[in-house]
Amino acid sequence: MNYWLMKSEPDTFSFQDLKNRPKQREPWDGVRNYQARNFMRDAMKPGDLVLFYHSNTKPPGVVGVAEIVSEPYPDPTAFDKKSKYFDPKSKVESPRWVLVDVAFKKDLKSMVSLDMMKLMPELEDMKVLQKGNRLSITPVQEPEFKAIVAAGSKK
Repeated sequence: MNYWLMKSEPDTFSFQDLKNRPKQREPWDGVRNYQARNFMRDAMKPGDLVLFYHSNTKPPGVVGVAEIVSEPYPDPTAFDKKSKYFDPKSKVESPRWVLVDVAFKKDLKSMVSLDMMKLMPELEDMKVLQKGNRLSITPVQEPEFKAIVAAGSKK
């Protein structure tokens, strides 16, 4: 099993939005960064767990746990001329962009803010805390995942 951190702006798509979906499942569409795409395409597998991170908000941080529930497949927004994620260079026969489906797994009792994460010594090597890292999807080591879930399980 792999572990991931996936960022979303809560005013665009929040953890609560995921939880409120009829099947508590949603395609993770619109990723337009090659490295993040490669993580979804080449490394993510059903059953992998995700730290759902609210970004571009005050404070940013991990708010819940989700699960990867599909194999990667072509992102249909790349072919939709009305979508802000449309990519004229992506073709149905050779898609440039992929996505995976993500499902609600569990709430955290409290957000683990970015500031809190920076104070946790066990997270010192975590990708999201590295200076200049702006990727929307990053791998997480199992001890990092467990430390954040434990911190978020406390009120």
